[in-house]
Amino acid sequence: MTKAHPYLNFDGKAEEAFNFYKSIFGGEFTFLQKMGDVPGSDQIPENEKNRVMHVSLPISEHTTLMASDCLPSAGHVFVEGNNMYISLSLDSREEADRLFNGLSSGGNVEMPMEDMFWGDYFGSFKDKFGIQWMISHNAQA
Repeated sequence: MTKAHPYLNFDGKAEEAFNFYKSIFGGEFTFLQKMGDVPGSDQIPENEKNRVMHVSLPISEHTTLMASDCLPSAGHVFVEGNNMYISLSLDSREEADRLFNGLSSGGNVEMPMEDMFWGDYFGSFKDKFGIQWMISHNAQA
C-alpha cells in the first residue's frame, strides 16, 4: 500500500508547530532531532542549532506528519505555507469537526465545515503556522 506522508518546512517553528499538532492528534513523536545533534553540527551557527532537523508524528495507522526547519546559513529560503494543503478524509462528521476546530484555532478559515454539492462534508483553512488544510468526510465512502 502506498502511504502519503506530508512533509512541512518551518523557519524555526517546527517544534512549536508539532507540539500544537500533537495536542490535536494525540500520540507521541517517533523521531525528534535538532540540528545541533547531527554530524557536522560544529559548522552550524549557534542560533540555528536548536532548529529541528527532523520530526515525525504518526497521525493514523498509515500517515505520518513530518517536518524540519530551514537553515538560512545553508541558503534555505522559507516561504510560509508553500501553497500546499494537507487533505484529511475522516470517518465521521464528529471527527471532521474536532480536527477542523482544533487545527484552525488561531488560523484563518477559508471555508467552514459544510455539506458540499459533491457529497462531502468539507472545510478548509490556513492554521496559525501558515499550513493549509482541507478536512472532509464522505458518508458514502
